[in-house]
Amino acid sequence: MSIKIEKTENANELKLSFEVEAEKFDEAIKKVYEKSAKYFNIPGFRKGKAPMAIVEKHYGPEIFYEDAFNELVPEIYEKELKENNIEAVSKPDLDVTQIGKGQDLKFTAVVQIKPEVKLGKYKGIQVKKIEYNVSDEDIEHELMHMAERNARIVNVEDRPVENKDITVIDFEGSVDGVKFEGGKAEGHELEIGSNTFIPGFEEQIIGMKIEEEKDIKVKFPDDYFSEDLKGKEAVFKVKLHEIKKKELPKIDDDFAKDASEFETLEELKNSIKEKIEEENKTRAKYETEDELIKAVCKETEIDIPSGMIETELDNMVKDVETRLSYQGMNMENYLKMIGKTMEDFRAEGKEQAKESVKTRLVLEQIIKEEKIEADEKKVDERLEEMAKAYGRDKEDLKKNEQFMEYIKNQLAHEAAIDFLRENAKVK
Repeated sequence: MSIKIEKTENANELKLSFEVEAEKFDEAIKKVYEKSAKYFNIPGFRKGKAPMAIVEKHYGPEIFYEDAFNELVPEIYEKELKENNIEAVSKPDLDVTQIGKGQDLKFTAVVQIKPEVKLGKYKGIQVKKIEYNVSDEDIEHELMHMAERNARIVNVEDRPVENKDITVIDFEGSVDGVKFEGGKAEGHELEIGSNTFIPGFEEQIIGMKIEEEKDIKVKFPDDYFSEDLKGKEAVFKVKLHEIKKKELPKIDDDFAKDASEFETLEELKNSIKEKIEEENKTRAKYETEDELIKAVCKETEIDIPSGMIETELDNMVKDVETRLSYQGMNMENYLKMIGKTMEDFRAEGKEQAKESVKTRLVLEQIIKEEKIEADEKKVDERLEEMAKAYGRDKEDLKKNEQFMEYIKNQLAHEAAIDFLRENAKVK
């Protein structure tokens, strides 16, 4: 087998020309025939028992070519990439120039490769100090959240609906007198002011009395997920059954005892302050790091191949699909809901994907320049965390080379960010 490697006219792109011996391609054809023979039904032979020559005569000799190519080429391609130290960052664009039984297989693969990273200044980068102080309002805000979580729900019978009340209603909607799917519910609990319903609906519930019926007129938003309803005017027949309200507890020492492990309100406030201070430190740390990375990226020259951006976009889509699955939704329905196509979604995420790829390449180059390696102690600690999170044995995880490589890369990237922060000039 022979291979010729040459640069194309495009940056970060190579053309690999392969020539594979006829014997190897013929072996692949035979292997494919043996795997697929059981599917051929040829007159005069029991199903799956026709010899290869008969199958080729019946269907044409090229019947096995595509499968034989796919059987043979991936391993050859990956082997040559490894032996020639080629870091491919895109799927190969394959072109078969010669294929046939008894012939050498000839094909080309055009592939994008990892780009050269020309680092600019990355030590002594100046960034503004980021600090967040804890105010009394922050503490009161958290206390109010705790009070909300510990509120009692009580029935209201002596007045009409007010803002923030929880109502129990029946409703049925129609557009131009025609009822629509999903527009009806009974005993639906709706908190007024939660903005969970169509704009203008909740406000019109205010003032209603128990057992009162009312027609509520609204207009569906122009960007509503349903094509049949977006921008349409609708009428909902509403009947109010119950009015409830949250009764907040008094915030005092007794509240502190009931809602936390502390004996006094002062101790609870101090605890809240410490918690917010820690959150603020973490927030400031990540924002400082983000500013540093952006500054270094700005100073760095990289011609990022389109394949790397497309791969990053693929990963972004998979992440969204995973998060949606936890909410019982799929990507198709989500896109309909936000009124976008997959092309729109990818186009909007392109700049973010490009920044993400550039950040990764910059950090990898800093790791290389500064000879940064993952600290073994931290590797062991991270393994402990991961083993606990996945309910796995640490020693089993150690045997997985790919997993270990992932952890070491992750820690090396974190160490590179630490390096930038330690060498920055913070004003």
